[in-house]
Amino acid sequence: MAKKVLSGIQPSGSLTIGNYIGAIKNYVKLQHENECYFMVVDLHAITVPQEPTALREQSESVAALYIAAGIDPAKANVFMQSHVPQHAELGWLMTTLTNMGELERMTQFKDKSSGKESVGAGLFVYPSLMAADVLLYNADLVPVGEDQKQHLELTRDLAGRFNHRFGEFFTIPEPFIPEVGARIMSLDDGTKKMSKSSPNAGSYIALLDPPDVISKKFSRATTDSGSEIKYDTVNKPEISNLMSIYAEFAGMTLQQVADQYEGQRYGGFKKDLAGVVVATLEPLQQKYHEIRSSGTITDILAEGAEKARFLAAETLAGVKERMGFLPFR
Repeated sequence: MAKKVLSGIQPSGSLTIGNYIGAIKNYVKLQHENECYFMVVDLHAITVPQEPTALREQSESVAALYIAAGIDPAKANVFMQSHVPQHAELGWLMTTLTNMGELERMTQFKDKSSGKESVGAGLFVYPSLMAADVLLYNADLVPVGEDQKQHLELTRDLAGRFNHRFGEFFTIPEPFIPEVGARIMSLDDGTKKMSKSSPNAGSYIALLDPPDVISKKFSRATTDSGSEIKYDTVNKPEISNLMSIYAEFAGMTLQQVADQYEGQRYGGFKKDLAGVVVATLEPLQQKYHEIRSSGTITDILAEGAEKARFLAAETLAGVKERMGFLPFR
């Protein structure tokens, strides 16, 4: 029996190979045997200030990259979070069921608010909206990175709390975390996750970076002392990260990569790494530009939102009935 899968990516900054390996590649695999809902989570993006023109551009860009990477809108629902108003309404209802202490413990909030004099309330409560995103479709599986596991635990707690208080209704979602490639690290610091919001463009490979830029970024990527190409995340985190990227793009195991480059030096490996990444990204980029120029993404998003709204409205109606809201006639 097909499972429901829900996930999304924020349209803030340029999508990176970390987003591709850790999320989008898995979306493509999951769509073939599951009922999938893949969002562009623009309501989450505005928990920090966004420039309106950039937000619109990035929102459409992320959606087009979904399709260019292989997500088939005939098999999976692709839509903008803000095009389904039930997300915001259920988000508020979930906020009323969430305790302050639960939100205060969220490590992402601590990280993003650290050192700031003023922090928006949206950044504090957005895990409740994330819970609503998942529960609105009664998702069985949620593809998440390690940094989002805490948010999914809160989602599971809120689903259980609602079911206990108002009767069995929500499915308790399970995380889907791939064993390899779920966490790609920065090119300038192998101990930190690759981030599309990093101020240093050299720390990540964007999916739309041209080949010469990709080659330059890899050639300048930080490497560990010594020259052995060996997977050891404790003692050699930098080269281990580059090996992970190579393995994912070349379709090889980490051991196969190590065997292939045994006795070789970092320079040649980095050059080959750029080559295997470019070989994957060039056709993706070509399809992306075709999608953007054709204007078809508007229709894809409209159709995806229409399908999503049908299920979302049904779920929200059930929630409101159980919570005691007077029905609208």
